[in-house]
Amino acid sequence: MPAITHLFAGVPVSDLDAGIDWYTRFLGRPPDSRVGDEILWEIDEHAWLFIEPNAAQAGAGRITLAVSGLDRLLERLAAERIEHEPIETYSNGVRHVNIPDPDGNTIAFAEPPDGTSADPRAHGSAASS
Repeated sequence: MPAITHLFAGVPVSDLDAGIDWYTRFLGRPPDSRVGDEILWEIDEHAWLFIEPNAAQAGAGRITLAVSGLDRLLERLAAERIEHEPIETYSNGVRHVNIPDPDGNTIAFAEPPDGTSADPRAHGSAASS
């Protein structure tokens, strides 16, 4: 396999304007760019999240982002009126939470304990939850 240099993860939404509003509040800032109907946020160097109008597939998206400071992040989201499901803690200490968007797409955060990997292969549960 050739070296992968960038990641673009897309989420289908039923209403683009509503999606822009929710993801702007979720990510804490407006989008970085627009390409046609795709609205993009740069999550990290070489990693992008985009939304696109696709009512037929809206609600089927699933993305997990590894984070540190999960509790602070969830407090910020609560201030934006964005709710989350209960936090799960896996046997390896990874804390995981699902946050459904208005269409039911699942955006999740996984916070590894200090010094461990956020690699989902280390705990099959996160990759399949």
